[in-house]
Amino acid sequence: MKGQEIGRIAKQNLRIMLSFCLLAGLIGATGSFGSPGGVNLIGGGKVAAAAAQSQDDIPVFKDIRGHWAKPAIESMVSQGILDGYPDGTFRPNEPVKVDQFVKMLILSYSEQHPNLERTWRASFLGSLTEENRTILKQDYRYFDFKPAMTGYWAKPYIDVASDLNFLNKSRYDDFQTDMTRENVAEVIYYTLQETEFLEDEQFSRSEAASYGDLTSANEREQKFIAESLIKGIMEGYPDGNFGVGRYVTRAESLVILNRLTDKTRRIPVQPQADKLQRRVPTAGGGQKIVAFPDKKMWDAYDILLKAGQLRGTNYDLFDTTLRLFKDEKEKKAVQQSGNLGVTGAGTQAATEETAIWLDPTYNTYGITVRLREGVIARNKESIEMFANHLFTYDAIAFNRWFAAICTEVEAGRPLADKQATVGDYTVNVLVNNAEKTVVFSIATKK
Repeated sequence: MKGQEIGRIAKQNLRIMLSFCLLAGLIGATGSFGSPGGVNLIGGGKVAAAAAQSQDDIPVFKDIRGHWAKPAIESMVSQGILDGYPDGTFRPNEPVKVDQFVKMLILSYSEQHPNLERTWRASFLGSLTEENRTILKQDYRYFDFKPAMTGYWAKPYIDVASDLNFLNKSRYDDFQTDMTRENVAEVIYYTLQETEFLEDEQFSRSEAASYGDLTSANEREQKFIAESLIKGIMEGYPDGNFGVGRYVTRAESLVILNRLTDKTRRIPVQPQADKLQRRVPTAGGGQKIVAFPDKKMWDAYDILLKAGQLRGTNYDLFDTTLRLFKDEKEKKAVQQSGNLGVTGAGTQAATEETAIWLDPTYNTYGITVRLREGVIARNKESIEMFANHLFTYDAIAFNRWFAAICTEVEAGRPLADKQATVGDYTVNVLVNNAEKTVVFSIATKK
């Protein structure tokens, strides 16, 4: 037992000495890595990876035993995303710097190979827009995931994060400052916007309102905070506050990044039917929770599904938009193109025949029709089912008006935009005569 104990201590001391030697070499090469709090998040990960693979039941860092974030810290170390201080500590409760957080964010979307080289995760590349994939392929084809050896060490990470729109460089006067909870929420918001989708804002805001200190953040910050909370990536404190103005610790930052890059680690948020919330599918196979403004629109969502089923399999329903297609071939072509179609009171170059949509944020309904041969005949039942639910006793009047407008536009007889009152609703008709597209935007009368 005594020999084993000596061997154990010797291995631990060897790990610390190796960490110190690696750090000394880096400082000599750049002269910029010695700032307090900057050492641990800059190293190449070789020593940390070796330490994480030790079979001894000894913490990688001597000051994380029993710490709530110990698993996350050790996981990040094993992935080569960070190192500790040369004295064998991690200092989990110190504030994380902006540059440290950005560096960890970028490395979290990569994987380390046995030769210690890194590449982007395939799942990450698949989540990006074509534009962002092109940026990585062209502008960062030589990006090696390593800190700069001359100049500011964090520049490579900040540049790539900025070009992918994960953060706005101009908002930071000093990247070596401590990061606040609002700063982190902002980076999360824009990263999600580029890699996933944003949740229903009305729902996220309503849930975030329960935090006592939310109003101490400005409107813009509240939007970021609400998204980070509703995604289950950040959470509040036991005192009922989010922690506006507080600094994010190094340990907290690791847990946050784990949840951002691994959806299975997020805190699940369940919809509450009594608050008119429901979970809806999103493009790409995801789901989001939507809060509806009233029971009328809540029920209208069920009508969308039934209206789609009238077209057999020639439809899809993502978020709160039902798209109706001519046939299976058109449906497949639109879905493969990634075109989400028309989802608001405007027109885009959509290829589906008809879109019937709900906009819970603005309590608005709509029907968009791209007129061509047979469109009205194929989609008449679906459109009338939706109109009958919405207008009830006034549905006959709306359906006649709808048919008359579509007939004129399809025949090539130009029409101007129109507005009319139908029952309890104001209907704005937006006409694109050149593309033979008509949008009926329907809102409750004020």
